[in-house]
Amino acid sequence: MKAHDEWVAKAQKCSLCAHALPHKPNPIFSTAPFTKILIIGQAPGLQAHESGIAFDDASGDRLRHWLSVNKAVFYNPKCISILPMGFCFPGYKNGSDAPPRKECAPAWHERFIAFLQPSITIYVGRYAQQFYLPKYKTLTEAVKTTFTSPERYFALPHPSGRNNRWLAKNKWFETESLPLLQNEVFKALHG
Repeated sequence: MKAHDEWVAKAQKCSLCAHALPHKPNPIFSTAPFTKILIIGQAPGLQAHESGIAFDDASGDRLRHWLSVNKAVFYNPKCISILPMGFCFPGYKNGSDAPPRKECAPAWHERFIAFLQPSITIYVGRYAQQFYLPKYKTLTEAVKTTFTSPERYFALPHPSGRNNRWLAKNKWFETESLPLLQNEVFKALHG
């Protein structure tokens, strides 16, 4: 699809927030028209910035486990497209990754999503949840509610180790929600 490819080329050259980034812009996303699953995450970390590959770390391993997919499926944009809230590594703030830059999602998402038309969308982390699902007051509420909703989207906590406490406190996520998610992912990929 020529129009999609043109948007990809433009987004790969994006420098909207270059003035605020600690490194040269390196937009990291992966999309294909009519993808089966869309993951809207937060922003690439330093490791992804350096490798050019989204979720190329322990968080990605955990996310793939949650979805019950291997790397070949995960990194095939016809199966799974990845569109972060911020396309570039935002740097650090108080010893952790800084929040995604606010310029990216409003500038690029609507245009891409029009081409993607996924069967299901997965919002990973509170920044994606707050932007797309603001009706939920907390990420926990969004996770619980989207898994029992007839809508074709799901909210997930970010799979980083920083959320181990949340996972320990919310055992229902792994025992009840993940099997439902894995079933929906399987249906989207093979249906």
